[in-house]
Amino acid sequence: MKEEYVHRPVLLEECIEALNIQPNGIYIDGTFGRGGHSMEIVKRLTGNGRLVCIDRDQQALHEGAVKLAPWKEKVTFLHGNFRELDVLLDAAQVPFVDGMLFDLGVSSPQLDDPLRGFSYQKDAPLDMRMNRDDTLTARTIVNQWSKEELRRILFQYGEERYAPAIASAICRAREEAEIETTLQLTEIIRSAMPAAALREKQHPAKRSFQGIRIAVNDELGAISQMLTRAIARLNSGGRLAVISFHSLEDRIVKTELAVAAKGCDCPPGFPVCVCGKKPAVKLLKRKPILPSEQELQENPRARSAKLRVAEKI
Repeated sequence: MKEEYVHRPVLLEECIEALNIQPNGIYIDGTFGRGGHSMEIVKRLTGNGRLVCIDRDQQALHEGAVKLAPWKEKVTFLHGNFRELDVLLDAAQVPFVDGMLFDLGVSSPQLDDPLRGFSYQKDAPLDMRMNRDDTLTARTIVNQWSKEELRRILFQYGEERYAPAIASAICRAREEAEIETTLQLTEIIRSAMPAAALREKQHPAKRSFQGIRIAVNDELGAISQMLTRAIARLNSGGRLAVISFHSLEDRIVKTELAVAAKGCDCPPGFPVCVCGKKPAVKLLKRKPILPSEQELQENPRARSAKLRVAEKI
């Protein structure tokens, strides 16, 4: 019998506390996933309270409509990329909101579904699209992008120190025949790595698959655009909560929020501000909020999660 997947939303209690939910407020779950965070938000809404759920994965939204059916009068589902937050909110006639949550991790069912092509441990067509309406797939990147571009995304996005050797191995393999499946790619990656690397605890293909996935979905570019647009659409006192899962994501979130909290961007030597920019948010904590020891024991996938929170001034 197939084991039923049990969704465990990361940093759930911390996110709910960070959002400071008002019963009549309007809230955004910009990465609906499997709806664990959304369910706890909507339970706290009464009267005119409203929740808008956004996801680029249509399947997640279909399942979410069933899961949140008891609160259907308070929930709006929007299919799209959170980088287009302003367009999506305009379409839903939502000018400003009281809180937004973005969980930047790939949902576990996506990773575990062999047909989605995210896993380096299960054979599937090379895909990795979070939104199946998108045209760029992992297969296109692996078979058509130049060796230099492959090296760049493996090193920059995957933080893979053997990126040059892996990119070269991919290019040699695709000269013989197109690389079509995840396990084909995994074996090519494995063949390019030294014996010492293969003995490491981490799977040898993990970093490379991460790099390709980020490139397929332009995940890092989307984060910067989302943050700018999210801050602009918050009411005064509204909260923005963002969960990241690796250093590249967290660096972007940390930097963008620090810039928004600073306001003035005049050179340090200027005696007075001439740019006129004012802080847009205040950071509720300088350091990220991390999972508790209890959560780490119950959900090992939360180990690298970091939550940063800002409040609109």
